Amino acid sequence: MRSSHFKKAPSKQEQRRALEHQVASFLSKGGLIEQVKPGETGLDNRKPPLRTPLFDQPKADRTPLLDVVKELDARRANRLKRKPVVKRTRKPTQRKKVIYDDFGEALRTVWSD
Repeated sequence: MRSSHFKKAPSKQEQRRALEHQVASFLSKGGLIEQVKPGETGLDNRKPPLRTPLFDQPKADRTPLLDVVKELDARRANRLKRKPVVKRTRKPTQRKKVIYDDFGEALRTVWSD
């Protein structure tokens, strides 16, 4: 039986025991636990969170970019154009040609261009 390659996650009981062990170790080294009143925060500045801008401002004019888009499309079209395929031509070579008689029997071979 093959073992799994994944590490088993610790159970809640194991996590609780590990946390209790860490707290006991902290207290045995002279650490103190401070009580915090409900509603208190650890933030230094009590600034309100940033507000999300709403659509209460007038509509801003936009810069027309149609000419830029046309130029980009033209560049892309030039790149995507198919270039004519250059056909390779064979150099004329001599070929062997068999000459047959009227009955289909080979008489001789001739080299032709």
